[in-house]
Amino acid sequence: MTPSSLPEVVRVAADLIRFDTSNYGGGRAEGEREAAEYVTAYLQELGLEVESYEPIPRRTNVMARVAGRDRSLPALVVHGHLDVVPAVAEDWTVDPFAGIVQDGMLWGRGAVDMKNMNAMILTAVADILRAGERPARDLVLAFFADEENGGVEGSALVVRDRPEWFAGAETAISEVGGYSITVDDRRAYLLQVGEKALIWIRLVARGRAGHGSRLHDDNAVTALAEAVAKIGRTRWPLRLTPTTSALIAGLGELTGRGTDDPDALAAAAGPAEAFLRSTFRTTTNPTALSAGYKHNVIPERAEALIDVRVLPGTEDAVLAELQQIVGDEIEIETVVRDIGMETPFEGELVEAMVASLGRHDPGVPVIPYLLGAGTDNKALSTLGITGYGFAPLRLPADLDFTGMFHGVDERVPVDSLVFGQRVLADLLRSY
Repeated sequence: MTPSSLPEVVRVAADLIRFDTSNYGGGRAEGEREAAEYVTAYLQELGLEVESYEPIPRRTNVMARVAGRDRSLPALVVHGHLDVVPAVAEDWTVDPFAGIVQDGMLWGRGAVDMKNMNAMILTAVADILRAGERPARDLVLAFFADEENGGVEGSALVVRDRPEWFAGAETAISEVGGYSITVDDRRAYLLQVGEKALIWIRLVARGRAGHGSRLHDDNAVTALAEAVAKIGRTRWPLRLTPTTSALIAGLGELTGRGTDDPDALAAAAGPAEAFLRSTFRTTTNPTALSAGYKHNVIPERAEALIDVRVLPGTEDAVLAELQQIVGDEIEIETVVRDIGMETPFEGELVEAMVASLGRHDPGVPVIPYLLGAGTDNKALSTLGITGYGFAPLRLPADLDFTGMFHGVDERVPVDSLVFGQRVLADLLRSY
């Protein structure tokens, strides 16, 4: 296909990928401003009034409200984030910021997380408005900065400073749900109805500085390494929630197997196995180390970053157990702490999402699941808005879609984007 012959949803996603909105965390980021300006121009061409909020230079957030047919109904927030995690070009098969289409796939950083969904949102709304139609209810379209840093410079500031953007809204949809998995050769869709809590911690070990040549029994690097190894090797016990219990029941029905071994059932989901298994338990993964400044100087301080994801309601207990694991000599600093969420797999919006998938892929079951990571739905929940993950994609059975979140050679099938845009437009027309 030539670029001009590609479906609009693919062209828009490719355009967004070409904006390098890499977010390194801790306030270090390329910024979302140019991508936000692109989104603003697109929405303005549809005749919408657009507001932007840039509380920190280049960290730009965008909102537009689309009037629905029945404005007495609660509004629906449809949102995405414009930032992406960094990509090392040398590790990729293609330029991660070129927005290349090849082998029936759109490649690039953000093709999965989540410039694909941003494009689906924009073009689904365009389909409705260009046809002279309106959505069933008011839509609040929001595109946030800084989600890949926990939203501290994005959605957290927006809900604090611009709560009026979301007036009248009760529900929201965003990323990491509505996509298909293949379980023992049978397709099913996962609809996200909850998220684990996010806690980013820093381990700090302190020792005595000295010359690298001497005998030294108070080495901060050694103490830190031992603590990191203990955490990295900890295997947290399985603990099911109402959502993960429902997921296991659904997988059991699909496979005809017993449900007494959730990990074995998750293995039937092929490439999605690791993604699902992480929702059954706490995870604590070391992600960064920092110490010293010269080869022959023993530093007095060493630090490590740990990405902790816990089941909703277990946050304090896990932090206490982590302190026991590393010992009192290691200091634990909380860098970011956000809430976990879980909501029942029921209600008008859930029924509408399931029905929309059913109209485009009849007879395929939809199963609830708990996201092991997090989204900007956490910030919206502080305004009383219940969020779900619904970025619908019908995916090939052999594609490791969940493994490409923050991975190398991130890509999404062109046909999946077209499918998702149609399902999303259907939902916005009908709900």
